[in-house]
Amino acid sequence: MATLNPYLNFLGNTEEAFNFYKSVFGGEFLALVRFRDMPHAGATAPEDADKLMHVSLAVGKGNVLMGTDVVGDMAKDFIAGNDFSLSLNADSIKEADTLFTALSAGGTIIVPIGNSPWGSYFGMLTDKFGIKWMVDMQLS
Repeated sequence: MATLNPYLNFLGNTEEAFNFYKSVFGGEFLALVRFRDMPHAGATAPEDADKLMHVSLAVGKGNVLMGTDVVGDMAKDFIAGNDFSLSLNADSIKEADTLFTALSAGGTIIVPIGNSPWGSYFGMLTDKFGIKWMVDMQLS
């Protein structure tokens, strides 16, 4: 069965926020990826290259707090309180497809589910109730 973790969005201060959360909760960063490190880094504005594309922090027993900096056109729609998604981490591609299809029924697909540049099977959607979801299955 998939695990469920919060995914937070910040308007340029993700690294500061996650260093704070690390000081509060302890744990270690499981990942810290900057926009400049992505295969499509040339599409990122130079002023956003050092911002965080993804960070994850182990919190407690099996919990992961994740986040990103909202950059570019996405930043214009940023509203505090509208700045999170729920991330489902599936155990198989079949489970990921099933969850993505069910959650997107009556909603809006933001990123169709498929292979991502970072090596996972990934998709994003907003369900019919306005809740943002990310479905992910690590391929490696």
